[in-house]
Amino acid sequence: MPKSKEHSSPRDHLTRERTKTLRSRQTDAEQKLWYRLRAKRFLGLKFKRQYPLGPFIVDFVCLARGLAIEIDGGQHQEQQDEDARRTRYLNQHGLRVLRCWNDDVLNRTDAVLEHLRLCLAETPFPPTPLPHAGEGSE
Repeated sequence: MPKSKEHSSPRDHLTRERTKTLRSRQTDAEQKLWYRLRAKRFLGLKFKRQYPLGPFIVDFVCLARGLAIEIDGGQHQEQQDEDARRTRYLNQHGLRVLRCWNDDVLNRTDAVLEHLRLCLAETPFPPTPLPHAGEGSE
């Protein structure tokens, strides 16, 4: 159950502020994909953007289908260990992770959406409740 704002921890406040900042500073690729996912435009599924899960904030997530989508740019070549740690954590909490390159989202959007559709077709529902920001530990 989500915590009320009056009983939230300082970490929850920082997470809310960080997600607001990330939403307002979306990359071109994130904006393009969000346009296609928002308002149940894609397969009638609800997606959330810049969504906190435990110690991480994922780019997009469809909680009902247990799938997180991460849009990676060139900087991800240098942070592969962190990406692997994030993926392990999300997998342990019932989420599959689909990683897409910025370039693919920008220049091959239909192919990315088709890949996403195929992933959703084979993704089971999450077996356990997912943690919200500030819950769980690494």
